[in-house]
Amino acid sequence: MNIYTIGFTKKNAYEFFELIKNNKIDILLDIRLNNKSQLAGFTKGKDLQYFLQELCDCKYEHCEEFAPTKDILDRYKKAVISWDEYVKDYTKLIYKRGDYKKFKNKYSDFKNICLLCSEPIATQCHRRLLAEIIERENEEIKIIHI
Repeated sequence: MNIYTIGFTKKNAYEFFELIKNNKIDILLDIRLNNKSQLAGFTKGKDLQYFLQELCDCKYEHCEEFAPTKDILDRYKKAVISWDEYVKDYTKLIYKRGDYKKFKNKYSDFKNICLLCSEPIATQCHRRLLAEIIERENEEIKIIHI
């Protein structure tokens, strides 16, 4: 199983959907807290689901259980907490929720799974943190940031 990660910011629709198509993504898991933002453009929930199916033959699922809480996100965006504190808070939240433990079984029918959020690169993004947590629990998972 491959876990890809992608952010839509600084990508136009062509670049975004070509990456999904060229990497043969089977299912895209939207791990944003809010998938209806006006800033999201082509990545708004129902629109994204339609585009993925029609352009890439890719399934879509909004997975709020992997999103940070509004409180954690707001504190980080307003610089109340540092990136290191965000990592600690988000990691603690994901371990507390426990949904990552079911990931491999829940998505076992898919070879190429992609985690989506808005950040342009994975370095300072919760999609990378989540992928690493899932990888630690499942030896045969490979992470690819696109």
